[in-house]
Amino acid sequence: MTEKHFILEGSDPAIFFGPGNANLRMLRALLPKMRIMARDNVMRVIGSEEDMAYFDEVFLQLDRHCTRFNRLNEEDLLAIVRQGRATGDQAEGVIVYSTGGKPITPRTPNQRRLVEAYAQSDMLFAIGPAGSGKTYTAIALAVRALKAKEVKRIILSRPAVEAGEKLGFLPGDMRDKIDPYLQPLYDALQEMIPAAKLQEYMDTQVIQIAPLAFMRGRTLNDAVVILDEAQNTTSAQIKMFLTRMGWNTKMIITGDCTQIDLPASQRSGLIEAQRILQGVPGIAFIQMDEGDIIRHKLVTRIVQAYEQAARQRKEPKAAHEGTDSQEEA
Repeated sequence: MTEKHFILEGSDPAIFFGPGNANLRMLRALLPKMRIMARDNVMRVIGSEEDMAYFDEVFLQLDRHCTRFNRLNEEDLLAIVRQGRATGDQAEGVIVYSTGGKPITPRTPNQRRLVEAYAQSDMLFAIGPAGSGKTYTAIALAVRALKAKEVKRIILSRPAVEAGEKLGFLPGDMRDKIDPYLQPLYDALQEMIPAAKLQEYMDTQVIQIAPLAFMRGRTLNDAVVILDEAQNTTSAQIKMFLTRMGWNTKMIITGDCTQIDLPASQRSGLIEAQRILQGVPGIAFIQMDEGDIIRHKLVTRIVQAYEQAARQRKEPKAAHEGTDSQEEA
């Protein structure tokens, strides 16, 4: 008899073993010749060499399925043990699956362009209005790369700039201070990675929080690095951030140039980077618009109303400047 230990790498044990260990009991029933025991994220299996070789394949498929789909029900388990593959594994256009097993796909043409650009370029700029899915799609791409073991870690960064409010001193360590600014990124991660696994990734630095001010001097290898709210970086900050890029790394920079919270005396680094880096090989710019907004329908109307108001402010100013020029002439 042979004894072997199997470690759940990408799967959440609570999902893999099922509610009340239902999946574990079913696995024992389907493989009666083997002794299968589990504790935490480790399975201890005893059986003949022939049975163990078969279980190697079964375990690999189960772990992959659970990691990818964030689910493992009785039908999936039965299909994998009996047929070697669960139904629905070949869904098209799916970036990743939510913790409830729901497929997350690009929902607009520009979101699809973002996914395609990720495959072709190592550095992406996704620029567009609030609610256009730029950050959510970026997080989905990063989670997919991590689950597929294309990278070893995900690094999240965001400038700590308040949106018109002074929050004052924030207590706690560095992570406690930066967490409030990164909550939108956490919200997306929590939809795509089970809570226990996400906490493990955070504790082991597989998913890292890297405040923009602390990025200087680092070289970021084997990672997907996301800079959110990049419109609130200064020219020096964004240049410093972009030059942290190392080997086997993808960078996704997201921002909305209509929501700049910097002091009026400071120029947005995102706007400057967009001007300077256009046409550089290996860098892609995806411009999103109101048609990509997938939040409540009122968000689209609000964005359109503000843009119309901005145009109306510019038109009288342009007309006034034209009158002044004629008078001087």
